[in-house]
Amino acid sequence: MRYHRGDVVQRALEVLDDYGLADLTMRRLGSELGVQPSALYHHFANKQTLLAAVADEILARGLGDGHPGEPGEPEMPREQGEWDARLRTVCRRLRDAMLAWRDGAELVATVHAFGLGAHAAYEAVDDALVGSGLPAGLRATAARTLLHLVFGHTGEEQTRLQASSAGAIDAEPPHSSDFDAGLALLIDGIRVRVGQPTTR
Repeated sequence: MRYHRGDVVQRALEVLDDYGLADLTMRRLGSELGVQPSALYHHFANKQTLLAAVADEILARGLGDGHPGEPGEPEMPREQGEWDARLRTVCRRLRDAMLAWRDGAELVATVHAFGLGAHAAYEAVDDALVGSGLPAGLRATAARTLLHLVFGHTGEEQTRLQASSAGAIDAEPPHSSDFDAGLALLIDGIRVRVGQPTTR
């Protein structure tokens, strides 16, 4: 059977969720698809480009084709909300997108850090910052800082959840998260920087 690129990415997502990032190999993926690993190189030059495509798919599903909104919905126009509301929405959806898949945070953060893909995360955050009053250069720094929070917090949260579920640590999964509180601190910092009143 001949598989399309999208079929391979979909099965790779399933392998990721079933076995974890460490076991998402070309050999295992080929076995799952019933093809030789060499057949996968028709679609992907190497494992790194496969992982980048999987990370991009996770973000596309969470952000809705790379934009704020549910998958398949049109981009949310900027006039429908203030920049801080859009930013909270984008960051929450990034977090939810990564938490939806086993090792999703580690995969997306690694692909992004290596510059292999997952560009939609930065683009969505940077776009949400339009209207904040930050100059372009500082806006880029703010976008990267916000992604550090999203990737770092989500990665730690997912690691604890998965370790607790697997019995690797003797701790109950936390019942609440301070993600929103941390995000609010960063947004208030941006407001202070541009001379806007902070929220209470």
